[in-house]
Amino acid sequence: MNRPNLRLQATTTRLEGMTLPSGGTWARAARTSARERVEEMGLPVRRDEYWRFTDPQSLVVPEPLPAAPIVDDDGVAFPDVDALRLVFVDGRFDSEASDSLDLAGVSIERLADAASRDIHWAQSLFGVLEGEGQKPVARPLATMNTAFAEEGLVIHVTEAVARPVHLIYRHVDDRADAMLHHLVKVEAGASLTLLETGPAAARFNSVMEVDVAEGASLHHVRTQGRDHQRRTVTHIFARLASKADFRSFTLTFNGVLTRNEIVVTLGGEEAVAHVAGAAVGDGDFHHDDTVFVTHAAEGCESRQVFKKVVRNGAVGVFQGKILVRPGAQRTDGYQLSQALLLDEESQFLAKPELEIYADDVKCSHGSTAGAIDETALFYLRSRGVPERDAKDLLTLAFLRESLEEIADDRLASDLSKRLEGWLARRR
Repeated sequence: MNRPNLRLQATTTRLEGMTLPSGGTWARAARTSARERVEEMGLPVRRDEYWRFTDPQSLVVPEPLPAAPIVDDDGVAFPDVDALRLVFVDGRFDSEASDSLDLAGVSIERLADAASRDIHWAQSLFGVLEGEGQKPVARPLATMNTAFAEEGLVIHVTEAVARPVHLIYRHVDDRADAMLHHLVKVEAGASLTLLETGPAAARFNSVMEVDVAEGASLHHVRTQGRDHQRRTVTHIFARLASKADFRSFTLTFNGVLTRNEIVVTLGGEEAVAHVAGAAVGDGDFHHDDTVFVTHAAEGCESRQVFKKVVRNGAVGVFQGKILVRPGAQRTDGYQLSQALLLDEESQFLAKPELEIYADDVKCSHGSTAGAIDETALFYLRSRGVPERDAKDLLTLAFLRESLEEIADDRLASDLSKRLEGWLARRR
């Protein structure tokens, strides 16, 4: 008896009835190609090597499971930062709630507007980095996004931009199913800080393609909202030229299922890429960081620093790889993944990898999981610190190394306070 082809069934069922958004010549061609690619590769199933720790079923079924929106009593993240605020509600751009798109040193357009033109610089980026990022590991949910995402922003940075750009994702409809596709091109010598906050939707699929030119920098800081029932899959595909600097940090609070994928290629000499994250979860919480960094040029530096705190049966996953291509001499690659398990029911599943084809390199990785240090806890208790406060202090100290990857102290301080608030609410 022949076994059913689960991948084919899932792909056919998901894509049935979905139509490509309208657009100009280049956008239509990119979307058509992406649809053909996702049909050929198929959507992910649990048997896939890079999905064996995370069940993708709820991300590929035609209708999302409901997720009740929760009002964030902490308010919008980074309230004291003077930023250009751009708001999406259930995956749709809200121009009335947003600031004007005018900002010195950067041009910002909606993806739908850019895609409607037959000639646009976005043609050189849209679906290009996502397509390159499919090898050696297929990422079909990102390809599906390229095919069907209509909303997103097209950001062209030409100078050092003084104010951050803050993308705020609001969730209203408990069955909202959102796809966003952002393009970010940072020209030589230019720089931008890009913030993302909010739960976005009941089910959220996002892609960001980032091209950082010679001597340019992009600092990306993201928080993922507290709507616990939400299901999220995000993808960042970044390409770095010589002496480019790319840094990305994500803080995740709760969520039934979150998978953040980052694919970075250091293509120019002396490029720097730092990707980091902290996740805190309770109960039916599943958080997956999957990172692939390729060193393709000499003298480049990469860091991966990921910390997770889980309890009451929550699950943390880290899959990280450093690939050093032939000729990428003087590579400096560092990878660290750690979990703090606050009870015996929680899990941390890790798959760190190094694949090196050059001989003049400095690469290392470490992965650990454990409970709170009883000696440190006893020390604090012996000095009059209540047990709950002592555990919170040790938890924050454990997460501190990942927060140190944030270049802007104001942003790091705000996220540290949010972590303190999460711990306080769950005492």
